[in-house]
Amino acid sequence: MTVALVRELYQFNAWAQRRIFDALAGLPAEPYQRDLKSSHGGIHGTLCHIVWAEQLWLTRWLGAPPPAVPQGRDLGSLAEVRARWEDVETKRCQFLDALTEAKLTATLTVQPSTGGAYIHTYLQTLQHAVDHSSYHRGQIITLLRQLGLKPPSTGLILFYRERATGRQIPNF
Repeated sequence: MTVALVRELYQFNAWAQRRIFDALAGLPAEPYQRDLKSSHGGIHGTLCHIVWAEQLWLTRWLGAPPPAVPQGRDLGSLAEVRARWEDVETKRCQFLDALTEAKLTATLTVQPSTGGAYIHTYLQTLQHAVDHSSYHRGQIITLLRQLGLKPPSTGLILFYRERATGRQIPNF
């Protein structure tokens, strides 16, 4: 995978994340905050987890301290979660703009909070972060369906189709 493809993958990630944020904008606070017994509670907890994980990976790539509060527990509203994500996205774009082919094969040591130490290439971690966010966006889509709502489509093929046509394509 090349730097250009990594950047495209992150363009997809940003597009998909914005579709989720836009879909949640009209959701009342009660169902948004409700514990739906999912892996991170409900929609809010899952969204906070996505943003926290994206922030955590960015700090690792930059060699910076991890987020002060785990799992985004300091975020109380959708507006706060989106503001945090927009900040992470801005900083990540700066990181990606400076990314080189050599950096993709360079390694970093990751020490998860659960213990251990793992050596990965930057490319592996960059791919993982998008995969992780996609997985949890899928959970949010399922939670929205369980609430009786029509969720947005966030699939990679739809991203490609919209880029190719220059217009938004309706949900499937």
